[in-house]
Amino acid sequence: MRRSIRCLLPGLIATVLSPHTFACSACGCTLSSDWASQGLTTTKGWRFDARFDFFDQDQLREGGDGMSRAAVAIPNEREVQQYTTNRNYTFALDYSPGSDWGVGVALPWFNRSHGTIAAGDDAVSASHDQGIGDVRVLAHYSGFDAQRDVGIETGLKLATGSFDRKFERGPQQGETVDRGLQLGTGTTDLLLGIYHFGAFNAEWGYFGQALLQVPLNSRENFKPGAGLNLNAGLRYTANETFVPQLQVNARLEKRERGANADVDNSGATLIYLSPGVTWNFSRRFSAYTFAQLPLHQRVNGLQIEARWSASVGLHYIF
Repeated sequence: MRRSIRCLLPGLIATVLSPHTFACSACGCTLSSDWASQGLTTTKGWRFDARFDFFDQDQLREGGDGMSRAAVAIPNEREVQQYTTNRNYTFALDYSPGSDWGVGVALPWFNRSHGTIAAGDDAVSASHDQGIGDVRVLAHYSGFDAQRDVGIETGLKLATGSFDRKFERGPQQGETVDRGLQLGTGTTDLLLGIYHFGAFNAEWGYFGQALLQVPLNSRENFKPGAGLNLNAGLRYTANETFVPQLQVNARLEKRERGANADVDNSGATLIYLSPGVTWNFSRRFSAYTFAQLPLHQRVNGLQIEARWSASVGLHYIF
């Protein structure tokens, strides 16, 4: 069973600069709101970003196709997930001592409800978990030339989220929820990224970013799959106050491994279209909102995916 917090949300799904390129994580959102990698700020100082992501995974999918629940017999020899509703918050703080480099920390808070029918059961087992997820620490450097329009990122995802939550009701009550749906993975992961931004003319700008996440260890017979987030976007800057954007976000995720992994039903290739807008209230304070719509969803085994997702956030430069 794939993690329910995957995140591709617009733009960068975890970059810690302005948090999120990875933000969501196993299920759904891959958006990038990483302002530095989009060229929106190259000045020194402190920056704070707060973001809320909502996505409700309720569409049963097998391979690249949707699957009708009416066609699935219950009880079944396979687990049949019913829903995973995600309300995720990410708080990120970034500091740049100069124009060339900086470091950021992103703290996620997950609120997730999950329901599934386990193999052989005829009723739903449910859980509701909320708490801190895995913290990300990411450094960025863009001092390769005077333009500073190419940057690299490196950092770690730390094992700060719990991974021992249990079902609260149903036939599986008291049993541990699938490791891919826990608040944390229990592992330390290496983060490596690269980004580029520029302008076609005075009114149109663009950015591109890639971020690789590779687990460095396993924990209690579980190792999450490595993931790659790819993001590209356009923005229209003729109006300094109202800046529309359009992003394409992709996530490629390998299967989980280990005795406690759901190897058959983990891993996916997801591509999303993410229109959004940023409101600049002043030079220091701005807000943004994005919607995310799937263009392509291919999963391994039987999984559930979101039909859409939404994100809102605030950004402040001290």
